[in-house]
Amino acid sequence: MAKRIALVMAAGKGLRMKSDLPKVLVPVRGRPMIAYVLDALGAAGIDQIVVIVGYRSDLVRAELADRPGLRFVEQTEQLGTGHAVMACREVLATYGGPVFVIAGDSPMIQAESVVRLFDDYDRAPAACILGTAFKDNPAGLGRILRDDEGRFLGIVEDRDASEEQKRIAEVNMSYYVFRTEDLLAALEEIRPNNTQGEYYITDVPGVFRRRGLPVRALPVLKPCEVLGINTVEELKAVEAAMQDGR
Repeated sequence: MAKRIALVMAAGKGLRMKSDLPKVLVPVRGRPMIAYVLDALGAAGIDQIVVIVGYRSDLVRAELADRPGLRFVEQTEQLGTGHAVMACREVLATYGGPVFVIAGDSPMIQAESVVRLFDDYDRAPAACILGTAFKDNPAGLGRILRDDEGRFLGIVEDRDASEEQKRIAEVNMSYYVFRTEDLLAALEEIRPNNTQGEYYITDVPGVFRRRGLPVRALPVLKPCEVLGINTVEELKAVEAAMQDGR
């Protein structure tokens, strides 16, 4: 099996969490939410984990100091998820295998889902493989666009989506396996042409599509993995799900 590397995006503030902590350090059942992400990646057999830090990065580094093998990359300005991955160019430049990219505020991540995405990549390498899920109330999440035959077309962020696109139930949960050389090339092409003026990692699969490179969106994530944390109310829902063993 080829070496595995993961990039964990952990630079944000989490403005709606009513906390001055970096979002990934907000506790979920007594543990920082990023701890669950790192545990799952370790259980999935990831060889190297790179944590992208930014806002109050000293706190994140200190919290994770006892975890062996982590590497930290500083995102000096928080200009979006694509910009976060751009900060890792130097790390990726000497690496030739697939790279997994995940948001650090995903405490419901399941190691089995990560393994399934890598297994699919091993069977048929692609420029990008996304893990998706269906959610009854997809508000706030990026929607998966497909053609009439079900083939992946792209991702549209909720804030940029049309009313018709907002009715799509299949959502992007920020689980990506990228072929590294394709990712590095695509990062040169994405632009902050959106309402936030940010570089979106979600634009990268669209770059691949325009180049004619293979992209697959696989709805393999477990139901619990659609539970994200952007508000205090969502935090309580995740804690309840964890307590129930979901």
